[in-house]
Amino acid sequence: MLSTMLTRVTTVAAATVIAGSALAFDPQSPAPLNLDADGVTLSGYDPVAYFTVGAPTEGDSAFTADYGGATYRFASAENRDTFTANPTQYIPAYGGFCSLAMSFGKKVDIDPFAWRIVDNQLFVQANPRAATVWDNDVPGNIVKADDFWPKVKDIAPANL
Repeated sequence: MLSTMLTRVTTVAAATVIAGSALAFDPQSPAPLNLDADGVTLSGYDPVAYFTVGAPTEGDSAFTADYGGATYRFASAENRDTFTANPTQYIPAYGGFCSLAMSFGKKVDIDPFAWRIVDNQLFVQANPRAATVWDNDVPGNIVKADDFWPKVKDIAPANL
């Protein structure tokens, strides 16, 4: 009984956190990547910098690389070259959609300042509150998100 109540409270809290996100992507697009109108992912932030600087770092449109249907921006040519040497090490989980939302089978836009690296994988969240909820059960949330991702990755967010 207590477990069921805690699950419901967590679900309601997460839904509230997620619902407060602004959607900067096309909610009608079934694309498995969180892209802006120009095809840029991670809101233009440098994926390598999360690992090397340990902080979100805005990318520069002068330093880009395309991978898997997304354009990534980098703060420097060095970061771009690091990425192109091994892109799978730096791409965000779940196509760059909010990891907490994915643990509920939803595709939600992200805040590049709400992130975590877990086992050398970048996880981005909708906002700082979503990151806090995510942190309450990282292993469990990853298991749930990993289960949902193949089922929903090609479905438009508006249809989830």
